[in-house]
Amino acid sequence: MERLFQLGAVLFCAALAVAAPVRTTDAEMNDQYRARRADLRKALGDGVTVLFGRTEDREEDLRTGFFQESNFYYLTGWREPGAILMLAPLAEDPKTPGYAARAKVPREILFLPERNAEEEKWTGRKLGPSDPEAKSATGFEVVMPAEKFEAELALALEAYANIYTLTDQPAAERLKQLAPLRGISNAAAAIVKLRMHKSPEEIALIQHAIDVTIEAHRAAWQRAAPGLHEYEIAATMMDVYQDAGCERSAYAPIVGSGPNSVYLHYSRNNRRIDAGEVLLMDVGAECAGYAADITRTIPVSGKFTRRQREIYEIVLGAQKAAIAAVKPGQTLSKTAPNSLYRIAYDYIDSHGKDLHGDSLGKYFTHGLGHHVGLDVHDASDPNAPLEAGMVITIEPGIYIPEENLGVRIEDMVLVTEHGAKLLSAALPREPGEIEKLLSRSAAAAPGR
Repeated sequence: MERLFQLGAVLFCAALAVAAPVRTTDAEMNDQYRARRADLRKALGDGVTVLFGRTEDREEDLRTGFFQESNFYYLTGWREPGAILMLAPLAEDPKTPGYAARAKVPREILFLPERNAEEEKWTGRKLGPSDPEAKSATGFEVVMPAEKFEAELALALEAYANIYTLTDQPAAERLKQLAPLRGISNAAAAIVKLRMHKSPEEIALIQHAIDVTIEAHRAAWQRAAPGLHEYEIAATMMDVYQDAGCERSAYAPIVGSGPNSVYLHYSRNNRRIDAGEVLLMDVGAECAGYAADITRTIPVSGKFTRRQREIYEIVLGAQKAAIAAVKPGQTLSKTAPNSLYRIAYDYIDSHGKDLHGDSLGKYFTHGLGHHVGLDVHDASDPNAPLEAGMVITIEPGIYIPEENLGVRIEDMVLVTEHGAKLLSAALPREPGEIEKLLSRSAAAAPGR
């Protein structure tokens, strides 16, 4: 009992160590959002940019609550529904043609819906455009009622010929109706280019989400045992990051045992876990808007079988080879030059065999990784060379349905000027370390 109490105390202290969210003042964050908007105006200097935030829908938001559209949040930090952003660039040289007309248009306007007392009975108080704190709370010098958007857009289009927006969103149809004779271009590429580079503040927020996620994985390792169901392990993990103040899972938890370990995005999590199997857990928290994405594969009975360990070590070797090669100029693409995927694939294909003597490359059935930020699969160009300040996953895997054996190891990496920093290094990935931690958990748990 004393040993169990000591283990519990250690886990409790570890949870406390990650529970406090990263603290950045509203003013500091507003400055960062403002700088992002300035960068976007510069990138799209020949037109007015319009982005629509998500609207509130009580039926749609019933299960998860309201969450802002990520591009809108990236540029504004605004979490309330129904807002509209309009940006109008201005050349530095006053002699630029059209400068005088464009100088009369506000550089940026945030449009907010007027307050609705009846709606607020259901969803809570919102900030209105006429509230005294509207400017300070939003970080915008110009805040207007959403009802004025169409009139302000018409005025802006007297000075600008082009409109930029996110053309794949339904709200883009509204712009086509308001300005049927104007060209409407996609702002996505310019926003993606900004979002791929993470600021120090963003990296700190991502690291916090990673730290909480690591504690969730550790809690799962402590509980995992034959006879439990996959959903019980998922619940244990979600409880950890909800306890830490995180808003939600960054994606539907993937907890696959035995035959379910071979399915890439398996999320039913309803199978009973049996002895002798592996348990693949691809689970991440979203904290303060930023996602984590970590996968570990562990032996349910505490020890890998000889075959499980063989496959695990091949996947780990491929991951290590790819991480060692991470640096500016490399890519995540399967086919582009300097492909990190090719490094991992070639390692897997040249190590080990299946039951028929064939190489294992064909069992690595997905890409090597992706960018992570406000979205778990963050806005990115997978063919673009990596640059310092990008946060990516490295996640090779081998999935052999014939053997009911799937192994994936996924970690999050910060690209630096000289290589890679492993942000999720605190969660063991060596098979011996995993087995040691599982044996300690088994010894401390009553009735196991």
